[in-house]
Amino acid sequence: MRRLWFDMLWRTDWILFGSLLALTVFGLLMVYSIGASNDVGSLLQFKKQIIAVLIGGLAMVLLAILDYRQLKSLGMVVYAGGMALLVSVLLFGSTVRGTQGWFKIGSLSLQPVELAKVAFAVFLASYFARHVYKKLNWVTFFGSLFAMLGYVAPILMQPDFGSAMVIVAMWLIGVAFAGLRWKAWILLIIIGSLGSFMVWHYAFKPYQKDRLLAFINPQMDPLGAGYNVRQAQTAIGSGGILGKGVGQGSQSRLRFLPEASTDFMFAVMGEELGFVGLTVVLGLFGVLLIRILFIGRRSEDPFVGIYCGMITGMIGLHVLINAGMNLGVMPVTGIPLPFSSAAASSLVAGYVALGVVQSAAVYSKNI
Repeated sequence: MRRLWFDMLWRTDWILFGSLLALTVFGLLMVYSIGASNDVGSLLQFKKQIIAVLIGGLAMVLLAILDYRQLKSLGMVVYAGGMALLVSVLLFGSTVRGTQGWFKIGSLSLQPVELAKVAFAVFLASYFARHVYKKLNWVTFFGSLFAMLGYVAPILMQPDFGSAMVIVAMWLIGVAFAGLRWKAWILLIIIGSLGSFMVWHYAFKPYQKDRLLAFINPQMDPLGAGYNVRQAQTAIGSGGILGKGVGQGSQSRLRFLPEASTDFMFAVMGEELGFVGLTVVLGLFGVLLIRILFIGRRSEDPFVGIYCGMITGMIGLHVLINAGMNLGVMPVTGIPLPFSSAAASSLVAGYVALGVVQSAAVYSKNI
């Protein structure tokens, strides 16, 4: 038994764990800074973040100990569980900022779509691992397409366009890793073009159109849809090379920057830690993503390769969208910065996702 535990610790990817831990510490420091610098000195979000880290860390450890092949065999069950969460939140969930996407239990809240993203990655990797041989055939392709749309539909009904976009991107990465034929890529371009037209005219709410229009031209509504972006850009620009110092960010401290601890955490880091701090944070994300891809590439199990590719895409896209909307080069979609923003559901789901990756590192061959 002692030798078994030693082997597990030896095969654990400590570089991945170290980068994750560093990102979490950066996030905790910034959340504490925002809470402590406010006039009321509220540390409620910081306390919630600590709880989320503990829950997520425990889940990651348990999943790392569990052989991922047991989870792999439950792909359909995991998919059904994710679907149940997405449907339940439409029936019984609470509405926050125009989106019915949260379960509220006292002062705690759960956003099911974050866990559904991980569930979708587990399902699709399991599905492709069972049905794909060298190239993705049409039956399997359309089966995965309908499975993806099954998740996207209730997410858009919340509505949560940002998360729906992430699910679509994860599916595209999954089919690419599974060996999608070039004819199918052409079909996807046609479907995507028609789908974008339909979504703009029939699915988007007025405020979502305003966000996209403000993204194209923030000056058109500087006190409305473009206000957040302008304040985030001001915060990042004012940080300079080394930043103003932890707790000294005027944009977040004086409440000029809305949702500072969640959607606009990247701007807070830019203002308080400066260009050097942002470079370190982005470098840590780079190390994390490279290690996930490394584990997927070295494994002989196609499930691990596809799953790691999808999780890399999920985390990478979250970083890209959050940083992009803070810099004003992408529309504001409400996607938090992974492992750093005060978004408990996202943090726990991220730890769960990496728990499966660590399990693959421990139990896969050639790693």
